[in-house]
Amino acid sequence: MYSELIIKRDEFYVSNHKGFKCTDCHSEEYGTFPHSGNLRMESKANCLDCHGGDEKYAKFQFEKIDSNFMASVHSQKHSTDFTCWMCHNPHTYKINARTNENLKETITYDNLICLSCHSDITKYELLTNKEKPNILVKHEWLPNQASHFTNVRCIECHAQNKDTLIVAHQIVPKNLAVKKCESCHAKNSILYASLFKYQIQENIKTKGWFKGLFLSETSTIGPDQNNTLNIISLALFALTLLVILIHAVIRIQKSH
Repeated sequence: MYSELIIKRDEFYVSNHKGFKCTDCHSEEYGTFPHSGNLRMESKANCLDCHGGDEKYAKFQFEKIDSNFMASVHSQKHSTDFTCWMCHNPHTYKINARTNENLKETITYDNLICLSCHSDITKYELLTNKEKPNILVKHEWLPNQASHFTNVRCIECHAQNKDTLIVAHQIVPKNLAVKKCESCHAKNSILYASLFKYQIQENIKTKGWFKGLFLSETSTIGPDQNNTLNIISLALFALTLLVILIHAVIRIQKSH
């Protein structure tokens, strides 16, 4: 049997679909092993076949994800050849962005999805005859390249972010990719609407608006990211107000 057709049990039983039987998604003929060769021609279900139009999954906005994906360069350029399963293997995929508290692990997991094609010549050639570009060379313009690759996801710069979606699915043409430092390294950083969105939402729910926005690890971006300095600055500000208040009280008392 081709090794790429073998479903790895350990990976499946930690995936999102671990609770399903094979025949929940495949025909009953898959109950017979070895499988018949003609099953290779069986049509595959897509995300909306199970998750679309169901109130149970409405909060995940699968319909909106699908429409954004259909507008992405992956779908526009490769039509029906590029499906959800090109990035999200149904036998191994795990939700990460809204379940993992370790941001670095989420970044690594999501970036490996992109690199599974963009650094694999075999998968890349399944979709195009073009020469596979060298990722490192294409990003030579990016200062401190290694740090960026480990601290932000590819989609931060290569996808159009939607306010209502946790993870952007509309990959934009390369000429529209973000290349300005200030897009991320600023008070109105685009990372608030993408990479840090879920963490900020959860911090606000558990810690309140003040701590969630100003004292979380997502409160500042880039080289200025230091919560200790945030706390010291707020403490100094509070102390200054206290000194002014005490000074005002003393003057009022003396004036009487």
